[in-house]
Amino acid sequence: MKPNRPGRRVGEVVILTTAMLTFISFWRAAAIVLCDMASTAWYVGGIAEQAIGKAAPWFILAVMAFSACVLALYMEGSSMFVRGGVYKVVKEAMGGTLAKVSVSALMFDYVLTGAISSVSAGQYLAGLLNSVFPYARIDWHVNPALFSMVFAIAAVLYFWRQNILGIEESSDKALKIIWATAAVGAVMIGFCLYTVWVRGFFWPPGSPAFSRESLGWLAGSDWARRIGAFGLLIALGHAFLGMSGVETLAQVYREMEAPKLENLKRASLVIFFFAFILTTSVSFFAVSIIPDPVRAKYLDNLIAGLAMSVAAPHWLRLMLQAFVVVVGAAILCGAVNTAIVGSNGVMNRMAEDGIMPEWFRWLHPKYGTTHRMINLVVGLQIATIVLCRGDVYLLGEAYAFGLIWSLVFNAASVVMLRFNTRYQREWMVPLNWKVGDVHVPIGLSAIFLTLLSVALINLATKKMATISGLVFTAGFFALFFIAERINRGQGRQAEHREKLNLRNEEALDGVLSEIDKPNRVLVAVRDPRGLHHLGKALETLDSDTTDMVVLFCKIQHGMSFGGDIQSLGPEEELVFTRVISAAEKCGKTVTPLLVVSNDPFYAIAQSAQAVGAGQVVLGISGRVSVDHQLERLAMTWGALQGADTKPVHIRVIGEGREHDVEI
Repeated sequence: MKPNRPGRRVGEVVILTTAMLTFISFWRAAAIVLCDMASTAWYVGGIAEQAIGKAAPWFILAVMAFSACVLALYMEGSSMFVRGGVYKVVKEAMGGTLAKVSVSALMFDYVLTGAISSVSAGQYLAGLLNSVFPYARIDWHVNPALFSMVFAIAAVLYFWRQNILGIEESSDKALKIIWATAAVGAVMIGFCLYTVWVRGFFWPPGSPAFSRESLGWLAGSDWARRIGAFGLLIALGHAFLGMSGVETLAQVYREMEAPKLENLKRASLVIFFFAFILTTSVSFFAVSIIPDPVRAKYLDNLIAGLAMSVAAPHWLRLMLQAFVVVVGAAILCGAVNTAIVGSNGVMNRMAEDGIMPEWFRWLHPKYGTTHRMINLVVGLQIATIVLCRGDVYLLGEAYAFGLIWSLVFNAASVVMLRFNTRYQREWMVPLNWKVGDVHVPIGLSAIFLTLLSVALINLATKKMATISGLVFTAGFFALFFIAERINRGQGRQAEHREKLNLRNEEALDGVLSEIDKPNRVLVAVRDPRGLHHLGKALETLDSDTTDMVVLFCKIQHGMSFGGDIQSLGPEEELVFTRVISAAEKCGKTVTPLLVVSNDPFYAIAQSAQAVGAGQVVLGISGRVSVDHQLERLAMTWGALQGADTKPVHIRVIGEGREHDVEI
């Protein structure tokens, strides 16, 4: 064989890009979730107090403690499905129809999350401006409702742009916001502790005082008074929005870097302790420190009222209010980002299953994000902001429907999957009774029954949430149902295929712009059913120091050889879909590369030398022997080897065996 015959060459080089191959640390993942979950500290106390009176902190405490159980629920669901969340879990357990219903309810939650958070941020800023203007001798008064509406739209548009740029950009902003929020929390808790040391601490009453509006259709009945547990469930329902954002944990799990499950556990712990400490402490201090007549004026911006009521000189309290408001506005706006990230993830799961129209799945030509889905969510958020006209309480009342019902469907599905799929989980919610090969979910069942009880009570007590939630859910369900029928009529393939942007390069050197780490590994792939060697290479990959290039060689001969590739064929689509799935499961980034050549070994050798790979990984061929594979690659490598070419480690990996050679 003459390995360097002139007829062998690489004709075209295509780098495949997608935002799906960007992974983030557990700190960033936790920050994305906390931008929603911890931001509720800025408004849940005021909304809950308007509904159930001064006993609100006790029920906020109960809800935030219960959030540990809900986080555990999502951890078990995510450990089963990398691309999980409500849709995937419910579909596996209950079927596609109920999965679409649960996602429709969840989308209502995401739309309202962006609206209520950004409007609340505007309320805080309006309150600060109205406090500062008299001291600056500015004879202006900001209309809180109008100002908050305009500010909310601006905040939504800002994070719309960040999400178009990609998850790494938006998660970086979220992490900075959470660090600033931690500083605010520490300062506020410090001032509050000093204040209660000086003035004393007063525990809030334990019994809720329901308003007529908070009882909804039950107003006029005495069920809440006669049956204590009934009243407790009503009160819990009005504090439940403090748990907003937990579904996003399942959506960002796909983006978490390795080790995925360990990082999921770490992120969950960070989320729980941060949100629990901040939200509960602020709620108790607000009732104890702020006088009742003053607190009534600050129900839409409760922490600002707390800052103005601590034991400190007036100028210092004003500075503290400014600090609280600026950072509070940032985290509340960060909740907009969380809502966009979460809803985009949910709709991507739907699109992968043939539910959303194919048009929505097209990637942004520059950033590789599903920008059309992001545009849809942002448009709905802006419409909601305009319709509510800056009314935080109205949004809060409508808010809980989607959150609680998506949690109910998720919990029921995870319980059912314990019986339907009996394989060993990587992690399970504690409190299980093993009967044969089934782990009877005692803990999970208790979580489900609690969620279901609160959800059923909310249907009767939250008029606005029930009516608007049912209408929105029905509308989204109809959209999903019609889109699925259209897609079926167009004969879309049954198996999901990943969307990728293609960038044609003149030479193999073009891939160097995608890699920057000192070590490089090249993995050659061909058969979508034979990627065992890729999985093994990913297991041992140190992604901090090593870049992995995954190469697919498209063989062409004669007149068909050459010319730019504008789209992938079915075979290449399936291969790279499974490559991305393997990378996601490990949480490690790879660079997909497609080359056109008339000799696969020539393409592998030239590509490896171009990227500076110190290791080349092959799968075992079903047509030729391992010795033949190694011989052809070694001869081609030697023929192409230049003066500065380094030695390379070749691994040929199959099921239960591996061959290593240094050349």
